[in-house]
Amino acid sequence: MDAAHQAPFTYRDLLKKDRLYSLLTAFLMLAIAFAFEHIASVYAYAYLARPTSVYVGDILLDNLPVVNLNFLIIEGALSCIVLGTLFVFSKPRYILFTLKAVALFIAIRAFFTSLTHIGIYPGAINPGAGFLDSIYMYLDFQTGFFFSGHTGLPFLMALIFWRESFPRAVLLSLSFIFAVAVLLAHVHYSIDVFAAPFMAYGIFTIAKKFFPRDYALIEPELQHPAPLPPPAL
Repeated sequence: MDAAHQAPFTYRDLLKKDRLYSLLTAFLMLAIAFAFEHIASVYAYAYLARPTSVYVGDILLDNLPVVNLNFLIIEGALSCIVLGTLFVFSKPRYILFTLKAVALFIAIRAFFTSLTHIGIYPGAINPGAGFLDSIYMYLDFQTGFFFSGHTGLPFLMALIFWRESFPRAVLLSLSFIFAVAVLLAHVHYSIDVFAAPFMAYGIFTIAKKFFPRDYALIEPELQHPAPLPPPAL
């Protein structure tokens, strides 16, 4: 059974007692993840003021020109977040697993960004003073290097929607576009970008293990497992 032939799953099903607890848990996880991310960002800002936080050489950044791509990195990213949220909530079957996987992504990335503090690469393009730039900074999207959220989050979403060819293609394309943009703007080191898909895949795998019931909603084989072969005579 493929995704197109799954039994309907509506908001009525999502709000039933057995699923409602999972939905509330997902929102709680998101709230905790954002709080953790904010604390990590404040800590990272304070740490950047220390003399030990110096920039390091990077084989790509040392050889790439600096290009101002803030319209992609800021306006583009915020637009994708809004449109992506609307897209997820248009598919009730995906909501529970997606919210929990994204919460794990935010929390794990916050943990990594709080560990090692490398200085900003010289010439990096900083956000401007516009309204969307302020939202971008308020949400702490500019803090921390490893690993790239611009690259990793679309890749994680592509893994979640892997069975749907058009969303998968769009999300993988966005992951690549953002990867190129943050490198050209010199706002991420190359290791942050190239490691992001691997981190996203690891988080996706962890989420499947932690939330198998939610993942079963979007994975047909888990809802309707293949029958066991007859015992050997």
